[in-house]
Amino acid sequence: MDRRRFLLTSLGGVVAAPLAIEAQQAKSVPRIGLLVPTSSSRTEAFRKGLHDLGYVDGKNIVIESRYAEGNADRLPNLAAELVDLKVDVIVIEGNSGIAAGRNVTTTIPIVMAPSGDSIGAGFVASLARPGGNLTGLSLLLTGLARKRLELLREAVPKVSRVAVLWSSSRRGAGGTRSSDLAFEETQTAARALKVQLQSLEIDGPDEFGQAFLAMRSEHAGALVLISNSVLFAHRQRLAAMAMKHRMPAMFEFREYAEAGGLIAYGASLDALSRRAAVYVDKILKGAKPGDLPIEQPTKFELVINLKTAKALGLTIQPSLLARADEIIQ
Repeated sequence: MDRRRFLLTSLGGVVAAPLAIEAQQAKSVPRIGLLVPTSSSRTEAFRKGLHDLGYVDGKNIVIESRYAEGNADRLPNLAAELVDLKVDVIVIEGNSGIAAGRNVTTTIPIVMAPSGDSIGAGFVASLARPGGNLTGLSLLLTGLARKRLELLREAVPKVSRVAVLWSSSRRGAGGTRSSDLAFEETQTAARALKVQLQSLEIDGPDEFGQAFLAMRSEHAGALVLISNSVLFAHRQRLAAMAMKHRMPAMFEFREYAEAGGLIAYGASLDALSRRAAVYVDKILKGAKPGDLPIEQPTKFELVINLKTAKALGLTIQPSLLARADEIIQ
């Protein structure tokens, strides 16, 4: 080999080596797909959870985010986009999104963050050993419907007729089996507490106005909303309509009270989103999703919007305020 050829060969090796190492490093950076019905604080809560575990987007992980912005019809295509990107794990919020993800991949790990009735929906075999490619967190809990009615009656002591705004799995607006179970539990709780219920099933946001008029015409004294991804995306509008119709309302999540709703009692969605990061970490380190038990929330928060109470002419008893985790002034 002559000197010129030797130098060219050596130079090529020197140049190629760093490029090969760089390509290997780029390939080794995990890609996380994030599919949520609407952009919210929970996205940042999930990112914070990852950051607390040492993951930084753009450095040692890449997060591919997709938002349906309250339109459940977009979820299947968005889920397919993430699969096409060959992400290492997909984090999905809500049963509609989880169903969409499950339909497009049975191999990429899916972290539910959270789901509703994951067993009833057919997503997993059991909470202890979900099997397949799904794991994560579940919101399905019994006893909360009665607790919400009891708290609502403390806030509005004379209420005897309560409207329930919801969407069943048979209809649109994001209704799921979880919604059905929540309504059944609310019926059982109402009978025990001797409260009359007015069921208002809706197909979509276009029926909000009609539903509130029906509440007033049938003399409902308060409202309980059974949340889902579509209704959550319209929480500010729902809180504003409850105020307009002077309807004290009980919601499942603090975000509704922050949007102007009277009272909310339920699990912290931000805490669940942060917890989802732990599942991602375990999967990236080699754990199989089907072997990771599905967790349920153990801590619940009561949030009261005192500003809304005053606007509705309600005086919240000190005993109820003392139990609140947060009071919005």
